[in-house]
Amino acid sequence: MSIQIRSAKPRDAGAVATIHNEAISAGGATFRTEPRPEGVIAEIISDGRPFLVAELGGGVIGWASTGPYEEGNPFYDGVGECAVYVFKSGRGRGVGEALLRALGDATEAAGMFKLIAKIFTTNEASLRLFKRCGYTEVGIHKRHGRLHGEWKDVVVLEKALGEAAAA
Repeated sequence: MSIQIRSAKPRDAGAVATIHNEAISAGGATFRTEPRPEGVIAEIISDGRPFLVAELGGGVIGWASTGPYEEGNPFYDGVGECAVYVFKSGRGRGVGEALLRALGDATEAAGMFKLIAKIFTTNEASLRLFKRCGYTEVGIHKRHGRLHGEWKDVVVLEKALGEAAAA
């Protein structure tokens, strides 16, 4: 079976929520502590920004999205913050890499010039994935937030796209 990457549809919101909520419960990849409702995810999928899902064997096993870097400042419209999540049972099969590479292509096609990622310093697997996909570490936000009462640092990574990458 091969991994199929496609644009997410609102009907994928349930699967996306399940995958994200698995990561929220695990506690190692996001500051969120409350489950994401399916309706909220359906709205995000429908907002027009790149949002992809990975299918394997007919089921959604991962997703990747581009969100706003900083809403309200039009000078950052070409910069997106990205996220990638894969079911625990689907990891180690190249799903995350396929999603992240396809997200870069989709984001560039949408006219954006940079993707940013913020990853916990302790999330070594995600840091390796992003670096393998051409992201460069540009710094660390110290004590960027608390998760279950513990301060967490995040590594900031970026990848230039299109003309910005060629410059």
